[in-house]
This record gives sequence, structure tokens and C-alpha cells, in this order.
Amino acid sequence: MSEGVRSILGVYDDPSEQRSLSLDDASSTEESPEDTKLSLETSNDTVPYIGQRFDTHDAAYDFYREFAKQCGFSIRRHRTEGKDGVGKGLTRRYFVCHRAGNTPVKAPNEVKAQRNRKSSRCGCQAYLRISKTMDSGVPEWRVTGFVNHHNHELLEPHQVRFLPAYRTISETDKSRILMFAKSGISVQQMMRVLELEKCVEPGYLPFTEKDVRNLIQAFRKVEQSEDGIDLLKMCRNIKDKDPNFRYEFTLDMNNRLENIAWSYASSVQSYEIYGDAVVFDTTHRLTAFDMPLGIWVGMNNYGMPCFFGCVLLREESIHSFSWAIKAFLSFMNGRAPLTILTDQNMCLKEAITIEMPRAKHALCIWLIVAKFPSWFNAVLGERYNDWKAEFYRLYNMETADEFEHGWRDMVSSFALHTNRHIANLYAFRSLWALPYLRSHFFAGMTAPGISKSINSFIQRFLSAQTRLAHFIEQVAVAVDFKDQASEQQTMQQNLQNICLKTGAPMESHAASLLTPYAFSKLQDELVMAAHYASFQIEDGSFIVRHHTKLDGGRKVVWSPQDEALSCSCHMFEISGILCRHALRVLSTVNCFQIPDRYLPLRWRRINSLPTKIVSGTSLTEQADQVQTLKSMVSALVAEAAKSKERLDIASEEISSLLCRIREQPVSSNCAKDMLPKN
Repeated sequence: MSEGVRSILGVYDDPSEQRSLSLDDASSTEESPEDTKLSLETSNDTVPYIGQRFDTHDAAYDFYREFAKQCGFSIRRHRTEGKDGVGKGLTRRYFVCHRAGNTPVKAPNEVKAQRNRKSSRCGCQAYLRISKTMDSGVPEWRVTGFVNHHNHELLEPHQVRFLPAYRTISETDKSRILMFAKSGISVQQMMRVLELEKCVEPGYLPFTEKDVRNLIQAFRKVEQSEDGIDLLKMCRNIKDKDPNFRYEFTLDMNNRLENIAWSYASSVQSYEIYGDAVVFDTTHRLTAFDMPLGIWVGMNNYGMPCFFGCVLLREESIHSFSWAIKAFLSFMNGRAPLTILTDQNMCLKEAITIEMPRAKHALCIWLIVAKFPSWFNAVLGERYNDWKAEFYRLYNMETADEFEHGWRDMVSSFALHTNRHIANLYAFRSLWALPYLRSHFFAGMTAPGISKSINSFIQRFLSAQTRLAHFIEQVAVAVDFKDQASEQQTMQQNLQNICLKTGAPMESHAASLLTPYAFSKLQDELVMAAHYASFQIEDGSFIVRHHTKLDGGRKVVWSPQDEALSCSCHMFEISGILCRHALRVLSTVNCFQIPDRYLPLRWRRINSLPTKIVSGTSLTEQADQVQTLKSMVSALVAEAAKSKERLDIASEEISSLLCRIREQPVSSNCAKDMLPKN
């Protein structure tokens, strides 16, 4: 839709269109018979004239409406004189230009926020007046006043169709639109399908996207109450079948569903292990119901998204987001994540500050970058790609001082001093720029590439919306599919033969413990460590820099007593993977194994740890046995996959072993200990 059309819609979609306004009586006086004769002699069949007759006032309205459409404006019914059923009934009617009168100023309301929208009314005096006569004993309506002088520009023929008075949706189209809405098709897709069906050019339907949204909203008000009841029934049914299913909801003053959040047993178990870093994605809406949707997602030890929870809200406000966060924390036994990534939503930011004061809140860089084309493409033109490369360079800076100096140079170089998006980015730099976040753990989710896997997962249950009550089932199917896909990808990773590139003992040690995903990250750093030199300085720490550099470098502190490492680049703190600088120092001090604390449990070869295996800081004896068994099974699969003969032997032995195990009695206490505790 062109900017000209958007401006027309912005001005003429006036919510005050039905207000009654008065005309200047001096402009509506009856013409003399001489004036009437002159008008009759100079009139034609399409232009109203004094003395023109109509059988009904509706017929006069339809005639004036068609005339207005041809001229480039629309009309509305205005003042009447008389009243049906009283005395002579209606005796006079006024039809006016849709821009007649002036919108009264609203009194300020401190409780309810006012929408500051531009009104279409400008005091236009164009009108048509009809009066009821009984000259021949039969009632008829005669034009007794007509002014066609406008104090505003009239629209062109291709623009006038966008006025609200001329935008209509037929009953057939309404049925199609409501069917599309139930199927989860977006409004843009609906418009395109209808354009193709009617063989019209894009933008030439007799209604706009806004009209479609209003229709869906009206339909939703009728259907949503019933859907909310069905949704709660479905949650109760799921809870009856699975006691570990968790959900919470709120009702409004009319006893209608307002907000609802839920999580599954497998999600709670995953959160026990991988809930240290969480993405709360609130950028999606349920198209069919226009409800904000929030998804809680994390990353497992194989680098794949894992689902934690879901929430549907009626509105985006501090209150509703606070409720959503409290519901999520109740599902997860009160444990907040160490870090939480979100979109640039100020209401959500405030809610996190209130409900998760100890969690580090940051902004998803990929959600910010996704807005760059609309923010900067037109502003920067051919320099856009150069600016984007400079932005990424600044984003990956290691110190805040470097970032501050670089940002000032970037703003100056690209003449962005007055750009409001640049100003906002800088104001919130501590929430998205890595120099300010390196001391916090993000499980690799600050990388833009992670957005693809998270979005593909979310789209699985956004693409097939039907009734609201069925949405939880759709999410459950998507989560189950994701769990199965993750298991397959995990198996594929474990079956891959790991290729050692350096031959260093540290490499083989890490390969035996870490998942292929985590090991590949560490291996990249090990390979690069060979390109760095380390120099011990007076305080016992090390300076590590690339062999081609003569100065600079990263400072690494090594404490041999407790085998503690720290590097000024803070890569381990933000990702849980040791950096090349620290690995170079370990090699320098003749350390042949990576200290255990730098091979975190969340990145180790454990497909899914049993719930509640952690008691304080030590593992229980049973959990140790389960972990050892899983490591053995993982090694067994990797070795057996190397040849068909090995696979045959493994399959035969495992089948025999499984039969023997199933013959053994199961302790009820042991079984209870392995169940998740709510």
C-alpha cells in the first residue's frame, strides 16, 4: 500500500464519524422559487438540484452518496427535524460531507490513556437538505438546500474507494475470512488469496487489511468466551491424565479467560539442567485470536532448543507480564534463570526487574538485527552494508571503553547523530552489546544463528491454529516432535567419528566427556591456541597474544593450587567453553587435562539427567550410577557403529541384557526417588 493511501486511511478512519454536529443555519436556508427554477434548468441527472424529488429519504441519501463518490468525498446522515410516529413525523433531513463539523476536545482522563489520533473533520460546509412535502396528497421528499463547496481537497477516483463509507465486505467474503482466521492464516495471506480469487490487482479489493482485522476482532469477541471455557476444560483433562502437567490462569471481571500459562513434565525436567539461560520470546501473536504469545526456550547440551513453557496474554502490560513470570517460576519450583533474553519490550523489562531481580536481563541480538533493514536501509542507502559490518565489529568488542570510542566514531562516520534508533540502541547498550555482558552465562544464545532453530520450532505450532482450545494440543505435538528430533540429532552426533586435530592430551580428554556440539566449540579454540604465544609477567599471570602481534593481548590468571583460570576475554563466563588464551596457558604450564570445573556438566555427554539428581553441590550415589551408565551406553553406540559386525554383536548382547534386567524386581522406594518431585 502506497504512502498516499496510508495517509488517506490515517485521516479518514476517524472513530468520531458518528458524532452529531451542528451546521450553520444560515447556510441551510431554503432557496426562493426563482432559485429553484434556475437550478432545474441548469441541472443534470447526476448532480443534485433544488426541487429534485425522491420517493423516500433513503433514496435521496443513496443518490447523494453516489454523487459524492464521483466527486471524491463521502457523506453521512446528520440532523433531522421531526420524529417518526409523532405529529407530522420526519419533516426535514440533512446529509453532510464526512468532514463537516469539528471533533470536540476530550476531557483529560488520568486513569485511561488517550489515543492521540488525527481527526478527519475540518468544518466543511457542503451538505444536502431534503424536506417532506404533501403537494399531491402523496408524501415525497424534495431537495430544498444544496451546497457543494468544500474547504478541503477532494480525492482522486483511485483514492476515494479507501474512504470507510465505500469499503464493504460481502457476506461471502466474511465467511471466507472467518474460515481463514480459524485456520491461522495471516491477514496479509488472506488478502492475497482473495485478490487471486477475484482476479484483482493487489490493493484493489473493496476493503482493506484494517477492515479484515476489525471483522476478525468482532468475531473473536463472540467466540473467545466459549473458546476460553473449552481451553480450561482441556487443561483439566490433560492434568487428570498427567499429574505433572502444570497450568495457571486468570479470569476477568466478566468471568472470561484473561491469561493462561502452562508447561509439561518434560519441560520442567529439562529446566532443572538447562534453565541457567532462557529466551522469553514475546514477538509472536496468535493470528486467529490476536493474543500475545510468550515462549520460554533454552538450549540443551547438544546445542538444540528445548521448550520450557508457554503463555497466552490478553494484552502486553507490566501487570500481565509480571503474572506470566510468576506463573513460570511456580512451574519451575521458584528457580529463576541466571540470565534471560527478551525483545525490546519496556513493559517486559519492568516486569523482569520486579519478578526476577537477581536474573541478568539482556536483549536478543537477533531480534534487534532483524529490524535493521526497516530502520537504516533507506537512511544509509549504499552504505548500509558497511554500517552493518561496523555494528557487528562494535558488538563483539571485548571492553566497554573500546565500544564507547568505536560507537562515537561510527555515529560520526555515518552521520547518524540525530537518528532516533541509534540513540535508543546506545541508551540500552548494556542490555545487548557483548562488552557489557561477557561476565554472564548465555549458553551460546547470543549468537544470531541460534534464532533460526528457535524460530523454526515456534513456527511448528503457529502455522496450524484452529480453535483456541486446541492450541495446547498443537504445542504438545510440536514439543513432542522436537523432543524426538532432538533425540535423533543427538544420536547422529554421537555416531559421528570425532576427528582429533591437535593430538594434544587435553583434546582427547575433552572429547571423551563433552557432547560433539560442545567439543567442536572447544576444539576450534584448541586449534587456534597453537597460533598464540604466552608470556609470564611479574605478578605471575600471563599475557597471551597472536604470534604476529608485538603488543596487546589477553591477560590470563592461573592459580595452580586450586587449578583456577580466568581470562580477560571472559569467553568461558559467557559460553561455558574455555578460550584459546586459557588453553594456551594450560599448555604452557604442562597441564595435560582440562580442570574438571572447566568442562561444565551442562555440556557433557548426558542426554537427559534424572530430575532432582543434585542435592546442594554433590551428586547422589544413584545419580552417579545413572550418569556412568549413560556414558557407557554412549560409548557403546559410538563403538558399535563403526562396523556391521560390531552392530550385530551389540544388538544381540543388549537384547539379552535387557531381558535379564526386566526379570529383576523393582524397588518401590527406588522408583519413587526417580520420579520428579513437585
